[in-house]
Amino acid sequence: MQPLLKPIKLHDLELKNRVVMAPMTRSRATDAGNVPNDIMATYYRQRASAGLIISEGSQISEQAVGYINTPGIYSAEQVEGWKKTTRAVHEEGGKIFLQLWHVGRMSHPDFHNGELPVAPSAINPNDKSFTPQGFKETETPRELTVPEIKQIVQDFKNAAKNAMEAGFDGVEVHSSNGYLLHQFFSSSSNIRTDEYGGSIENRARILFEVLDAIKEVMPLEKVGIRLNPSLHGIFGMTLNEDTIPTFDYIVESVNKYNLAYLHLSEPFTDVSNLPHAEPNIAQRYRPMYKGNLIINGGFTQESGNKVIEEGHADMVAYGVPFIANPDLPERFEQNAALQQPDKDKFYTPGTEGYIDYPSLSEVEA
Repeated sequence: MQPLLKPIKLHDLELKNRVVMAPMTRSRATDAGNVPNDIMATYYRQRASAGLIISEGSQISEQAVGYINTPGIYSAEQVEGWKKTTRAVHEEGGKIFLQLWHVGRMSHPDFHNGELPVAPSAINPNDKSFTPQGFKETETPRELTVPEIKQIVQDFKNAAKNAMEAGFDGVEVHSSNGYLLHQFFSSSSNIRTDEYGGSIENRARILFEVLDAIKEVMPLEKVGIRLNPSLHGIFGMTLNEDTIPTFDYIVESVNKYNLAYLHLSEPFTDVSNLPHAEPNIAQRYRPMYKGNLIINGGFTQESGNKVIEEGHADMVAYGVPFIANPDLPERFEQNAALQQPDKDKFYTPGTEGYIDYPSLSEVEA
């Protein structure tokens, strides 16, 4: 029995295996109002053999959007749209969490009626935003006021409540990959001098306010968080001497919250020669975190089994392999070859390169 294929419990939620479908933006929410649609329900249904699906990032408010055709979870229509997906996944015996997303400065005025995106501080990430007119250079964001930060915390809470109404088994708070909460954590993107800036505790404060707010509308045993401690040189993030101590503090602190899981990413780029970086995320944080740990980042079947066997993680999240292999756990079970995805269709509207990848049984037939 491969470690990846053994069942596991997230508190009272029983998962049939430890193969997690990682959250991936696919830009198929082309309906008015960023409402999840029928082809999205089909896409997630096809992948319901994952022990757990974590949905693509879904914006918690209009202010939170930064990419074209991404779904939201703040309107009644979006809640109804997502019900199609949760129903489809549950009909196949699957489990699905919704990822709650605010991109912060990784956006563009085109999404906000010409207004600037918001961030902890007015620092341009000098990256690109995927707008209706194609990729555009990011602009210097507007610094959030304290009342606006308090409102964003409430937006996370409302989004979590909406996710429960839409039938999700839980939510993941996206505090990773250079988006809003991550922007607060980093002293390279947060130079505030109030209670949300300066010290490690202040820069991490918003995450714990979000968790405390969500706790009012759902049990924290149904909440996960995602972190990317050694992200560097992508999405405008710069790793420095404060970075790893900040994530050490966050990981140790979330032990008090009895979450469903902690979802960590191995470095997206080679940081082995970078001062202050941590090249081995699972190995560093497994001894520090007491709950269920999901690790993500370029894992194969072999390396996924190994990281669980060695005790560095409880589950492994796969992104790209799930795009072209909707039945990825079955392929692992059969030690079958994996199909390769068409990268040109990752973010294009429609069904092509989305729900037209055959399962192993369809290939054999």
